[in-house]
Amino acid sequence: MSKIYVPDTVDRTADAVVIGGGIVGVATAFWLSKAGLETILVEIRDGLSTLTTAASIESFRAQFTEPAMAALAKESIEVWENFAEVIGIPDYRINLRHGGYLFISKDENKFEEIKKTVEGYHALGVVDSEFWTGEDVRAHYPWASPKVIAGAFRAKDGWFSAHEATQGLAKASQQAQFFLETEAQDILVDSQGVSAVVTNRGTISTRTVVNAAGPFAIKVAEMAEVKLPVFQVRRQRVFVAPHARIPQDAPLTIDIDNDSYWRPETGGALMGWHDPDEPKSEPMRKPLGDYEFPAYTFDKVGVLTPFWNEIIGDFKKPDLIVHAGQYVHAPDDQPILGPVETVPGFFLNCAYWPGVMLSPAAGRWTADMITGRMKPEENPLRLSRFDEGVSVAPGALLRGRH
Repeated sequence: MSKIYVPDTVDRTADAVVIGGGIVGVATAFWLSKAGLETILVEIRDGLSTLTTAASIESFRAQFTEPAMAALAKESIEVWENFAEVIGIPDYRINLRHGGYLFISKDENKFEEIKKTVEGYHALGVVDSEFWTGEDVRAHYPWASPKVIAGAFRAKDGWFSAHEATQGLAKASQQAQFFLETEAQDILVDSQGVSAVVTNRGTISTRTVVNAAGPFAIKVAEMAEVKLPVFQVRRQRVFVAPHARIPQDAPLTIDIDNDSYWRPETGGALMGWHDPDEPKSEPMRKPLGDYEFPAYTFDKVGVLTPFWNEIIGDFKKPDLIVHAGQYVHAPDDQPILGPVETVPGFFLNCAYWPGVMLSPAAGRWTADMITGRMKPEENPLRLSRFDEGVSVAPGALLRGRH
């Protein structure tokens, strides 16, 4: 029997239960399984990685200025680059491509900011990130606008198939089962802490629960009477059909002035932008994209990569497919990992805007805290950091925040 299925009943005992079947939850289950824990993951939908993960642009980068984010990114990239070896399935492919990440701006006031940001990357060990002048940008990518005055570039950043990565992690989880169409409805707590997860298909007895529920993390936390300082906001992306004018050797290109971005994809492109007026929202089981979003996005990306303005008329409605998901933001725009002190056995792995790219390392950190390999105080992304006043100010060039 497949370990990924819809069960008739879940009445049983497990060493650990992971709530949420996106790539973050599946990565957590993988590392728990690798540590020898009998693990059950419950997912409300009919497939793994079909909600927020499926709406991502499936990219990764090492360029972070926050130490914890940089550490997670470094570890995660090592997993992506050695994926078949890590999961133990020879020749397994996730279509990894080192296409590069390029941040650009036309704002003269950001010239020094970008330069200092690259210096910040170097200070955290990302020494192959490069500061480029506008002339440098155009020398490498002639399609960039004459308006560009500066950029930050790392050639070894890139993208991959998040779906294939999720499935690979699940297949390699020898001591885990993945229950689809199984909704966590309550978390039971006794004098010792977590005691069970109640679902629509029965009750799983366990002393360890991981909240990896993406945009539903706030609701899962409430089941254990835990209040998370997070909010959700919808984000959209557009798949653009193949076109001869879309350069397939381009990096993921981000206009940091208007938070728009695009990258090549199978002869076409993926693109999007972060609308500062997008309101905070309740968790959504099926976020819908806006009909007008592609037009707004073309307008944004066309500012510093003007070839988009020249080809927009070549596309018809069926050529532009919009997907929507939700980012989750903590006060410092970093994920929340680790145990909740007030509820023994309840762990967090949530509050992501870059969940896909950081998922393998975050899953490993969470598993290490559950097994005792990492002490809670060694974890800079613990929930208590906000009360302790040790949270680090966000500094990423693109964070998807308001």
